Parts: sequence; structure tokens; C-alpha cells
Amino acid sequence: MTAGNNGADTPENDDPFAYLYRSEGGQDGAPGSAGDGAAARQPGVPRTSYNQVRAVGQRQYGQQAQQQITYGQQNASYAAPETLPGGERTRTAPAPGRGGHEPRRRNGLLIGAVAVVAVVCIGIGVAMLTNNAGDKKSGNAGKPGPTAAESVQPDKPTSKPKPGELPKEDAGSLRLDGGATTAKDVEGARSGGGLYVGGFNQVGAKVKWTVDVPDDGDFRLYVRYSVPGEDANATLLVNGKSNSQPLGLKNFIHSPQGDWKKGWQSTWAPITLNKGTNTVEIACGQGNQCNAILDQVWLAGAK
Repeated sequence: MTAGNNGADTPENDDPFAYLYRSEGGQDGAPGSAGDGAAARQPGVPRTSYNQVRAVGQRQYGQQAQQQITYGQQNASYAAPETLPGGERTRTAPAPGRGGHEPRRRNGLLIGAVAVVAVVCIGIGVAMLTNNAGDKKSGNAGKPGPTAAESVQPDKPTSKPKPGELPKEDAGSLRLDGGATTAKDVEGARSGGGLYVGGFNQVGAKVKWTVDVPDDGDFRLYVRYSVPGEDANATLLVNGKSNSQPLGLKNFIHSPQGDWKKGWQSTWAPITLNKGTNTVEIACGQGNQCNAILDQVWLAGAK
């Protein structure tokens, strides 16, 4: 296909966009001419060129007055409403109606929310006053409830005696080692809950008591125990050293053989303690006869 002859019989068939390149009028401006200064087309002769291409945005329309419209330039016949006299004053004001009542509606919602909060606060205050009044009537005001530990654990005795008294302790509350353990099968123990120390009849079993005394001095260590109608003994250590006299756990009351319930009795041994904290151990050592159960330990002054 060539620009000179492409076989088309009309310019429109040659180029469907040919109308963009020619004017609406002919050479002399009359409608229906070949137009744009070119000679009138003769039948049977193909068109070979299209001249006078116009810039985009410039076009003549028929027989109307020749007017060029250039993009980017303001049309003189158009003026924005703002430029007209009184343009600002002619803007439409918002019509009264729903929009005009919006602030009043918001104020109503705010007042309602404040009222709800006030009612809740008043209710809480009334409930607190009612509870306090009930506590005062029941005598429990200001008294905290028991903790979880207090509700499941028994009270532990303290080794601190009252002023003027020497310490006394349940053997079951002391530190137990070497197989010694607590039990309550035998009736007659004076310790809390009827607990006593069993499992003492094996080498290495021991009970350790940490005790405070107000002054240096000599004391008597008392031990309440039970034997099954036979003598027993144990090793006694004070502050880690063997005591000058071992602890005798004899059957002083001559209880029946094998009767633990009737074998409860007490014994004592002299010991020397320092002011402040001391340790006293009752142990089953080599050569001891330790078939006994221990109930309580306490101190008394040397006589």
C-alpha cells in the first residue's frame, strides 16, 4: 500500500479519519467543496494528500462566526458566579430543619449520659453504706477475712514464750530428719491435733529445736514421750556438741509391755545455753535404743 494509490475510491475509504484534516467548507468557504485551499476532487482521481492540519483545540463550525477556542484560556463569555456583583451574598444558606436542630440533639444526648453516670455512682454509694452498716451490726467491721493459707493450715505454735516464761514446743512442729515423721495413731498426746513424732526408732532420725533464751545459763530440757513398756535412750546435742549427759527415755512408770497409750511420761536432762539463739537436737545414734515416740519439749530453770 502506498500514499499515492491505495486503491480506495474515496478519501473516507482511504482514511476513516479524513474528516479531521479537512475544513467543513471548500476553498472559497462554500459548503461541499473539497476544502482547505485544495482543488476540488475530480471523480476517479484518488486523493494523494491532506493538508492544512489544524492545531488541537482550534476548529471552525459551519457558517457560524469564526471563533477560536484555545484550551487554557478563559472564555470571555463565561464568568464564575463569584465574580458577579453580589456573588457572595447570593450563596444559598443552609435551610433550617434537621441540621439546625443537631446541636440541640447533641446536648440532649450529653445530658442523658451524665444522668446515667450519676445514677450509677449513687447506687454504688448506697451499696457501700449498706454493707458498712451490716458489718457494724455483726461486729466484723474492719476485720479482714481469712486467707487461703489460714483456712487450710492449722495454727503453728511459736517458740517465743510470754514474758517471764521459758519456751515450750510441740515436737511435731520441730524440724524432723532421718526418717522421723509425725503421726497420731496413739492416743494421749498433748500436742496440737494429737500429733507426735514417730519413726524415731532408726539410726539417723532426729528432732532439731531452735530456741531463744534471754540470758546465758544452765537449764533443764524436758521431754514428754511414750515407750511400749521398755526403756529407751537418745543422743542429745546442744549447739552441735554432745551434751555431757545423754537423754534417758526409760519406762519410769512401769507401763505394760506393748501398751503405747499407757506409756506417756516425761524426763529431763541438764543443758547449758547461751544468750540468744541455740540449737538442741535429740537424735537416735549408734548404740541407742530409740523405740519411743516424742510429744513435747520445753525448758525450765536449773534447780
